[in-house]
Amino acid sequence: MSDGLFSIFGITGSGMAAERLRMDVIASNLANASTTRGADGQPYRRKEVVLQAAPPTGASFADQLAGVQVAGIVDDPTPGRKVYDPGHPDADAQGYVTLPNVNPVTEMVDLITASRGYEADVQALQAAKTLFSSTLDILK
Repeated sequence: MSDGLFSIFGITGSGMAAERLRMDVIASNLANASTTRGADGQPYRRKEVVLQAAPPTGASFADQLAGVQVAGIVDDPTPGRKVYDPGHPDADAQGYVTLPNVNPVTEMVDLITASRGYEADVQALQAAKTLFSSTLDILK
């Protein structure tokens, strides 16, 4: 049997792992949406997962399809929102508090996208398993 036949398992597995990490990071963003002071004394910064194609493992066409890998988790550079709340312990001299740059609506859309991507990978994996089983049945 060719390694190409098994490559779909690695590809879908890498996609599932990447989408799972995206969902974990989104959950962290939502959990910290009100954190005005972290360990560094600054408001929480929204995190994003950066994905890239995994490097090819060989010269054949099947080896060129290596899946996806996480390039890193980076801070979203957009500024936080300023809200006037002079009684807040993290208010500046003018009475403004800088809130994290987390938008719950954006996070929920990203969560749905990551969840649907994960589901698509599961369906592709199940289809590959069915195809693999059918191939084995033919070879009997």
